[in-house]
Amino acid sequence: MNLIKQLRERTSAPIKDVKASLVSCNWDIEAAQKDLRKRGVVLAAKKSSRAAAEGLLAIAQDEKRAAVVELNCETDFVARNDVFQYLASSLAKMALSAQGPGELFLPFGPEYLENMSINLDHPKLTGETTVQSAVTEVAAMVGENVKLRRGFMLSTTAHGVVSTYMHTCPQPGLGRIAGLVTLEAEDSSALLDALKRVGSSIAMHIVAAKPLFLSKELVSATAVENERDILRTQAESSGKSQMAMDKMVEGRLRKYFEEVVLMEQKYVLNDSTNIKTVLNDLSKEVGSKVTISNFIRMEVGEGIERPEAADGSEAVAHA
Repeated sequence: MNLIKQLRERTSAPIKDVKASLVSCNWDIEAAQKDLRKRGVVLAAKKSSRAAAEGLLAIAQDEKRAAVVELNCETDFVARNDVFQYLASSLAKMALSAQGPGELFLPFGPEYLENMSINLDHPKLTGETTVQSAVTEVAAMVGENVKLRRGFMLSTTAHGVVSTYMHTCPQPGLGRIAGLVTLEAEDSSALLDALKRVGSSIAMHIVAAKPLFLSKELVSATAVENERDILRTQAESSGKSQMAMDKMVEGRLRKYFEEVVLMEQKYVLNDSTNIKTVLNDLSKEVGSKVTISNFIRMEVGEGIERPEAADGSEAVAHA
């Protein structure tokens, strides 16, 4: 029983599998651990087609850069597993270290990291391996489909800051919804502490308000025209004059911009103002024009077809 307990602690494998491997390996714990890993890889491959819409986002950052990755699993139970959380954090740190100079905004898929070497230091997951192998090994440990889905990297200039906010955090740097934003000042003498303070609150605003675009200029003409058509159809049912209907459409279009454009949104910490005004006030405070260069909002599982329903689409924008 002592060997079963030891191997279970090492691998997190089900007790019946632990016992079966020990028996087949004549109770040699090292050989049984290797056997469990082989079995787990086979099982992980069989489960790789199953929907994985739960999981975690992980953020790693330094003074001028941030990286966020999404690691998916099938259930929120596995998302609370310490090995799963360790892998998510490790992948974010790796993405940050892999970021090249001059890449101010870089979305990436799993293939960007999969073949890179990663050095793991966890009681149940140690040694140097590839990212893809590490993901497969964790899938084998937890008995679910585990996938590295996507990620984003942000960086800023010497006169800027990268701010982040994570919602629903099981531990620092991990969560289900993330907001990242870069603020930049024109003047090098601007106080970066003030930018960090406001940047953190704007990152939180991004999580809460779900903006789709940075500015009105970045809303595509097609999206505006589609919205205008919908509003025009709604206005026509009112039976009002053409002039009244035109005013109604334009008023509702302004409301649309306030809902989806970051710069036009009402500030969640003070709904008497908007983000544009928050930046103007910050510019006066630091004595230099401050702008938002890029922002990202990510949520676990968005855009993934779930067995019962489809979730929303990604909300990512950059200037």
